[in-house]
Amino acid sequence: MTDPSPTLPVTAADIDAAARTIAPFAVRTPLLSPPVLSERIGTRVFLKPELLQRTGSFKFRGAFNKLSSIPRDQRGGGVVAFSSGNHAQGVAAASQILKMQATIVMPADAPLSKRERTKAYGAEVVLYDRDREDREAIARDIAGKRGATLVPPYDDPLVIAGQGTVGREIAEDMAALGLAPDIVVAPASGGGLIAGIATAVKARYPQVMLMSAEPEGFDDHALSLRAGRREPHRAGGRTICDALMALIPGEITFAINSRLLTQGVTASDAEVGEAVGFAFRELKLVVEPGGAVGLAALLAGHIDAKGKNVVIVLSGGNVDADLFAKLIG
Repeated sequence: MTDPSPTLPVTAADIDAAARTIAPFAVRTPLLSPPVLSERIGTRVFLKPELLQRTGSFKFRGAFNKLSSIPRDQRGGGVVAFSSGNHAQGVAAASQILKMQATIVMPADAPLSKRERTKAYGAEVVLYDRDREDREAIARDIAGKRGATLVPPYDDPLVIAGQGTVGREIAEDMAALGLAPDIVVAPASGGGLIAGIATAVKARYPQVMLMSAEPEGFDDHALSLRAGRREPHRAGGRTICDALMALIPGEITFAINSRLLTQGVTASDAEVGEAVGFAFRELKLVVEPGGAVGLAALLAGHIDAKGKNVVIVLSGGNVDADLFAKLIG
């Protein structure tokens, strides 16, 4: 595997190392190509269903890779993370496996299912008001007082490398089929998932087009890619994609994404809701809104897919039951 960007913060070799670290514990999710989807789009479409991953999202990969790197003599203070839910569960599950105490700072309006599942892995949950409080400041304060290791949700090379194993598996599975991906799309909040995927896939397929997918209005990656610098989104209010509400791309993630990504695409909440319903009815998959935004952009015609092999990452399936019922109703 040839690494196209050896000077970037994360390399294909880092992702190979992460793959070895997480292999005994993470699920190697399949690459699906449902005929009903390919027929609707009119080209070959593949799905990477990370909703089948441990804890229901890709986040376990990066969390386990990061926590495994903590020296044993420094694990006594535990770990602290801040997350709306999926990173929370990934860190909590990895901590449980590695016998470390986890404290997770979560927004008070995070889906109840995500909060309860985080607690079920043995983590302590500290709630905050996302409109008035700084989650990172709260987490850093707790970590400092307890001598704990802070585990960022995306802006960390080891976390990005862990998420990059998603792309490594995509590249391997496409190669096994004798096919080359033309377009790979993944949801973006802070950008760790798409940064890792881009690094891994570009190493094997240099000509591939990588795209971030975001909710309409919360399109800080699309804005930043067009501007050539980190730009915040200017959305007010909320989106049903609760996992994708980061204000601005991470510094480390954007250093990668600005080099490797082709563009950013968006989908409205209505389009995301349609995609969640389509995945349930036609594909028999439960995808959370944030995990379905790439599929939504494809179904809505926001991606020029004609004649191309398209890979869409479904990043998670931890959707609130009440919201899910509304979206598929």
